Amino acid sequence: MDARSLRALAHPLRMRILDLLTLDGPDTATGLARRLGENTGTVSWHLRHLADHGFIEEDTGRGTRRERWWRAVRVARRLDTNDFRHDPDIRGALSVYLHETVQRDFEQVTTYLAEDWDEEWRDAGTLSRWQDLRLTPEQLAALNAELEAVVVRHRAAARSGTAADAAADAGDARPVLVQLQSFPRKQRDAR
Repeated sequence: MDARSLRALAHPLRMRILDLLTLDGPDTATGLARRLGENTGTVSWHLRHLADHGFIEEDTGRGTRRERWWRAVRVARRLDTNDFRHDPDIRGALSVYLHETVQRDFEQVTTYLAEDWDEEWRDAGTLSRWQDLRLTPEQLAALNAELEAVVVRHRAAARSGTAADAAADAGDARPVLVQLQSFPRKQRDAR
């Protein structure tokens, strides 16, 4: 993601709109406004802004001239925060983007924990934490790459309709969020 795209996306409401369109599929400004508790005109303005920057597009196969449907553009975007950390002109947008991303992930986890799931689904989910790792930057990067490769492999299998996806055809599959958080921490001085 470049600086221009980051500035365009780094707004709490735009990020929430894009997340809803990505997770739940196409919707109208009216539908999104109702779900977000916002004014339809405000949501429409933000939708146009997201479209101008290529994050979403009009779903021309739906709606009428008065009812415009929008969908997320399915493009892999990667944000390397190191590209922006020392640029004072973009630092504010980066801060908003990162804060909203962490807040969204936190809300998704707390929603999952508050929901009533069948035992089978409750047992399949996990919130894991390992605190006894000591890694170099290279080892941490390798760990993250390996974990990402596992998720990518499962996503590809689900999209290709292989035998592993047979449960989805039977109606047993549900949308799944994978959140991975791995980062170094400052070590407190021993006392």
